[in-house]
Amino acid sequence: MPGGGTKLDTIPNKQTPICLDLTRLLSRTGMVHTGVDRVEWAYLEWCLSLDRPVYGLVRSAFGYLLLDRSGLTFAHAHLKAGDWGVSAGLSQLAFKLSPTRRAAETALRKHAIGRTLPASLPRLLKRHFSNGALYLNTGHSNLTKRVFASFAKVRNAQKIVLIHDFIPLDWPDHQRARTVEQFEKRIRVVSRYADGLICNSQQTLDDCERHMGGVGRMPPAMVAHLGVDMPDLPNVDLPDVPLPYVITIGTIEPRKNHAFLLDLWQDWPEAPHLLICGNRGWKNEDVFARLDSARLSGAKISELNGLSDAQLMGLLKGAKAALFPSLAEGFGLPQVEALSLGVPIICGELDIYREVLGEFPVYASLSNAYIWRTEIEKMLQKDSNTSGQVGISLAEYAPPQWDAHFNLVLKHFG
Repeated sequence: MPGGGTKLDTIPNKQTPICLDLTRLLSRTGMVHTGVDRVEWAYLEWCLSLDRPVYGLVRSAFGYLLLDRSGLTFAHAHLKAGDWGVSAGLSQLAFKLSPTRRAAETALRKHAIGRTLPASLPRLLKRHFSNGALYLNTGHSNLTKRVFASFAKVRNAQKIVLIHDFIPLDWPDHQRARTVEQFEKRIRVVSRYADGLICNSQQTLDDCERHMGGVGRMPPAMVAHLGVDMPDLPNVDLPDVPLPYVITIGTIEPRKNHAFLLDLWQDWPEAPHLLICGNRGWKNEDVFARLDSARLSGAKISELNGLSDAQLMGLLKGAKAALFPSLAEGFGLPQVEALSLGVPIICGELDIYREVLGEFPVYASLSNAYIWRTEIEKMLQKDSNTSGQVGISLAEYAPPQWDAHFNLVLKHFG
């Protein structure tokens, strides 16, 4: 796996405690995981596999919770399902939080080895990490001055941030209200305080250097492609969908460009069935209205929300092709998963796709819908396991692995 960027220092002590920030996973407990969620989840499972001290930091409604290995194991058992029981005590006063989140904070408070109000976070960290720590923030959450300044007061602590993308800054018109402002604030904190950056691609590193240069300091950085370790597919009940079908996966938001596919299907009577798998996002009312109309009119389009990972993988495996007309991507985990399952993909001509996926996809211009239709028809007419403009065998595709990613992280940071 390639690595690049600015030269980084390393931590010589291989038993330096790792403190993983779990704030994002807690905020989304019980929900279907997004790509960023899955990265933080992979880091949690990796930490629990290590033979060294590991901890978790969580921003709660009223302060911070610190978990040791036992607490992390408990969190791991409940984060996905969201089966935390009921809220009690202080958490019942967190009226802005969902009932599941309040119950989660109640349960984690009982398993925490330390908890504190925000102002006393430095004292908590210095008490538990007297000989240093490797703080890992992988979810673009809790990137605050308070957290980083608190770790800066811990002797021999290193603060490492995984950067997924700069899409909020490069595509501001496609974001939720206040997203751009919040992202800019987080990037300024990272620029000032981070000791190192993990970039998920060379493109992200290039974007990082471009944006960090405008706000101040560019921390030392490395490139480590994200991993995709495909599990055995369990037998799960799948939605009943017409055959044959093609699929697209991702939150239904403007950047994913579902409108392109809806336009294509509107003028294509012989089209296969299209599965649009993902939850509805933001600033996409026209697309939502068209999806509602498609459902009522019996069009060859099905919108499937709230699918589990197992259901999503099952539907993906049965697709004739996976379509990705996105305007921008941070990495492309669904695309990697599709190729790993032997499903041919058609995608836009994005640099990140070429870096991560190589020559295995069919690359098609978003300005030429005819090419997309032609390539889809080709995939419907054959049961071959070849893909790409040059007919590469999908059996030759080797997806990036998490082991390689984590080995790079350990090589640079101990």
